[in-house]
Amino acid sequence: MRAAPTILHLDMDAFYASVEQASKPSLRGKAVIVGGLGPRGVVATASYEARRFGVHSAMPMAQARRLCPNGACLIPRFSLYRAVSDVVMALLRELSPLVEPLSLDEAFVDLEAGGTAFDAESALETGQRLRADILAATGLNASVGLAGSKMLAKVASEEAKPDGLLLIEPGTERALLAPMSVRTLPGVGPATGEHLRRAGITTVGELAEAGEDELVRMVGRSHGVGLYRMALGLDDRPVVAERDAKSVSVEDTFDVDLHDRVRIRNEVQRLADRCVHRLRDSGHSGRTIVLKVRRYDFSTLTRSETLRGPTDDPAVVREAAARLLEAVDTTGGVRLLGVGVTGLADYTQEDLFAQSMAAEAAAEAAAEAASAGEGGAVEPAGAAEAAGTGGAGGSGGPAGPGGPAEAPERAEPSDEPEPARERRWAAGSDVRHAVYGPGWVQGSGVGRVTVRFERPGSPPGRVRTFRVDDPELEPSDPLPLVGEPAAGEPAAGEPVPEEG
Repeated sequence: MRAAPTILHLDMDAFYASVEQASKPSLRGKAVIVGGLGPRGVVATASYEARRFGVHSAMPMAQARRLCPNGACLIPRFSLYRAVSDVVMALLRELSPLVEPLSLDEAFVDLEAGGTAFDAESALETGQRLRADILAATGLNASVGLAGSKMLAKVASEEAKPDGLLLIEPGTERALLAPMSVRTLPGVGPATGEHLRRAGITTVGELAEAGEDELVRMVGRSHGVGLYRMALGLDDRPVVAERDAKSVSVEDTFDVDLHDRVRIRNEVQRLADRCVHRLRDSGHSGRTIVLKVRRYDFSTLTRSETLRGPTDDPAVVREAAARLLEAVDTTGGVRLLGVGVTGLADYTQEDLFAQSMAAEAAAEAAAEAASAGEGGAVEPAGAAEAAGTGGAGGSGGPAGPGGPAEAPERAEPSDEPEPARERRWAAGSDVRHAVYGPGWVQGSGVGRVTVRFERPGSPPGRVRTFRVDDPELEPSDPLPLVGEPAAGEPAAGEPVPEEG
C-alpha cells in the first residue's frame, strides 16, 4: 500500500457501445447492443440506455432483444475498437512508462513512476486532465479511479461509473469497503459469494470481522489469506508494464450445428488463417497449435500439437489444425470451432517439415486438377457452401459463450457469377455508396438492405433502401471517430448528395 493515491485505473464507459454511438450520430442517447446477431449470439456490451432494460454482457442476444425490442443490435467492429484503444493507451503512456493494459478499454497506470503525481492533489489533477484529453481525442467518456493500490483503484473507478472520477484517500479504505458486497473484491465470483453468503457473510466489513483463521477454514489457506487482506484494503501488487500475451486465438459459434465433415474442415482452415493474421498483427509467433471443438451436446474437446519451433506461417498452422481435427469425433454435429496458438515468441523458426508437407499437398492437388482435364482447381463438395456462410450461418457476427468473435471478414473471391451470389449485410457494418458516400447497415432482408448515411461528427443522416446486389453499394472500412475527412469525403456535418 502506498501513502499517496498514485495508482490510476482507467475504464472506458460501455466501450464498444459508446464507440458505436460516437460513430453513428443517429444512435446517440439510444439503446445500443453489440454482439453476435445469430440465434446463438451473445451480448458483448450494452449502452447504459440498454442496461436500463436489464441487458448486460454475456447475455444471449435473443434474450436481449426481448428485453429491449427497440434497441439497435449491431455486430462488433474490432478494427475500429482497436484503433480507438491505441489512442487512449498512447495518452496513458504520456503519463507514465508503467502502463498495464488489461483489455482494449481498461488499464492501470503508475503515476509516481512517470513523475506526474506524488500526492492526492496532483493525482486528482492528473486524472481530471486525462479524462478531458480522452474526450477531446475520441469523443468518449472514461471513468477513473485513484488509490494507493491496484485493487482500490479499480474499486474506485467502478464506483465512479459512468463518466466520473473517484479518489480514495489512504487511511479511508476500510470505511469505504465495509458496506460493499463481497462480490466487489477481485476473485470473489458467484460460487465463492454464495459460499460466503451461506456462512452469513455478505459485505466486505463482515469478511474482515470473520478473521483470517475463519476464512482459511472456509475457503482454504491461499484464498482465505488473500480474501482477508483484500477486506482490509491491503494490496501490494505492482503495476506491470505491457503484460505479454500468452496466446492468440479465434473461434466461431455457428447458428446451425455443422455435420458435413468437409464443411468442418474448411471452417478450421479459415479459422487458422484468421488466427495467423492476428498472430502476425501482435508481432508474435508460436509453438503450440490448439484446436477447440464444442459439440452438439455442449461437450468441449481441446486438442494441441507442439511444433519443433515457433512459427507464424499460415500453411504450418493449417496443417497442424487439420491433423488435430482428424483425431476429433464430430458425429452428431459441431456448434463451435476455434483455433489458437500458444507458447508465443518474438521470433520465428519455421517448421520446414510441415512446409514441405504443405508443398507436397499443393503439388498433389495440382496433379489431380490436371488429370481432371480442366486445368483448374478441384473444389471439394461443400466448399462453396462453406465460403458463402461467412463462418456463422450468415449471421453476420458470430459470438462464443465467452464473448463475441471477430467481426465478419469479407468473403473470398468466387468463380460464381456475381449476379448469382447473395450479398450479406450485417447490421452495423460499414458501407459506401457511389453517390451517397459512407454509411452503415441498419438491417437487411427479403433482397433489400437499409442504409443510414452519416459519419462521425455529422448530424443524424438519411435512410435509404437498396437491392442487396446494388453494384453501387460496397463494404467499407470504418471511418475514424475524429480527424480530417478522407480525400473526396464531405466534412463532418455536410449533407450527402440528394437523389436525382
